[in-house]
Amino acid sequence: MNAFATVFYDWSRVVAGYFTWAGPLAVRIVVGWVFLWSGLGKLHILPRMIENFRGWGIPAPEVLAPFVSGMEFVGGLLLLVGLLTRFIAVPMMIIMVVAIASAKWADVDSLETLLGFEEVSYFVMFAWLGIAGPGPVSLDHFVLRLLRPNRKPAEYGA
Repeated sequence: MNAFATVFYDWSRVVAGYFTWAGPLAVRIVVGWVFLWSGLGKLHILPRMIENFRGWGIPAPEVLAPFVSGMEFVGGLLLLVGLLTRFIAVPMMIIMVVAIASAKWADVDSLETLLGFEEVSYFVMFAWLGIAGPGPVSLDHFVLRLLRPNRKPAEYGA
C-alpha cells in the first residue's frame, strides 16, 4: 500500500512540481487570445453590438457595448502577456456573469446546461487566475521582481 502511495501520489506530485509554471501560462494564453480577438471583432462591428446589447436588455448599450468590447480586447492583451493579471480577472469575471444573465439565461433549463456554457468555463479560469496569480512566466512576475528584489517570488504570488 505504501508503494501505491509513493508511485501514484508522491511521484506524480514531484514531477508535477516541475511544471507549476505551465498551468497559469496555458490558461492565460487561451483566455487572452480568445478575448483579445473577440474584443477586437466586437469593436469592428460596434453598431451591431449596441443593437445586441439593446436586445438583451442591457442598460445604456451605447456606453456599455464599447466599454465591454474594449475591456475584452485590453483584458485579453493584458492576460496574454501576464500584466495586472489579478486586477483584470475581476472585470472579466463580471463580463461573463452579465453575458450569462443577459444573453444565455433564457436557455438555462438545468445545472448541466448552465455549466456547459463556455462563459462559465471562462469565469472559472478568470477566478483561478485572480486567486492563483499569473505564474512565473508573466510580466507581473518580472515587474514585482524588479519592484521587490528582497522578496521571494512565492511571497508576491506572481
